Amino acid sequence: MSTRERILEVAADLVARSANGDVSVRAVCEAAGVGAPALYRNFGDKEGLLSAVVDQGFDTYLATKKHHSPRADPVEDLRDGWDSHVDFALRNPNRYRLMNSPAMRTPPGAALESHRILERDLGRAAARGGLRLTPELAAQVVMSANVGVALMLVSRPSTFTDPSTSRRVRDAVHAAVLAPEATGPGTASADDPPDESDGADGSDGAGGAQVASAAARLGALLHRSPSPVLSTTEAALMTEWLNRLSDTS
Repeated sequence: MSTRERILEVAADLVARSANGDVSVRAVCEAAGVGAPALYRNFGDKEGLLSAVVDQGFDTYLATKKHHSPRADPVEDLRDGWDSHVDFALRNPNRYRLMNSPAMRTPPGAALESHRILERDLGRAAARGGLRLTPELAAQVVMSANVGVALMLVSRPSTFTDPSTSRRVRDAVHAAVLAPEATGPGTASADDPPDESDGADGSDGAGGAQVASAAARLGALLHRSPSPVLSTTEAALMTEWLNRLSDTS
C-alpha cells in the first residue's frame, strides 16, 4: 500500500468514527504514521484530503449501482435505487454528510455517473410511456428528494424515527414523476383523488398527465432512435416541443 493510499484509508476510517465527521491533519498523520509534509505532498491540504475521501465514498456508492443489471421493469430499478441510496447513507452517515456538503462544489465523476444511471432508468420508463416528465427533469426531482430524505435520516435520527419515512417519500415522489399505470398497485398516484376542478381540455388532471406521459415517451424514443426522416434541426425542434409538453403538462 502506497503512502497516499494509507493516508486516505486512515482518514476515511477517522471520518467514519468521529463524532461530527471532522478530522484533524495531526490525527490523520499520527494514525497513518507519517509526517504532515507527506500528507500535504499527496493531497495539498486538509480540504484536498477530505475531497479524496468524498471521491472514494462516491466510488464505493457507484460500485453498488454497477453490480445490479437492469431489470425488465425500470420502476423496480428506480425503487431499488432509492432504497440502496438511503441504505448507503445509513451505513456511512459521516461520509454521506461529507459527500453532500455544500463545500464540495465540484462533484466527482462517480457522482455524475450515478446521476446518469438514474436518468437511464427514467429514460427506460419514459420509452414505455411511464413518465410524466422528461428523464432529465425527473432525475433532478428524484435525486433531490432522495438526498434530502437520506440527509434528514442521518443528520436528525432523533426526529426522523419512523422507518417508513423513506418509503413514503419515495412513493410520493415516484407518483409525481411516473404515469399512474407505471407505479403499480399500492402506490398513491398524483392523480388520486381526481380534482373536480380540472378542465376538460386536457391541460390539467388525468388528461394533462396523459399528454405529459405521451410526450415523454415520444421524446425518449426519439432520443434512442433518431428519425431518419427528420433533419438535425427538425429533430432538435421536435425534442424541444416534446420536452415542453412533458415538463409543463
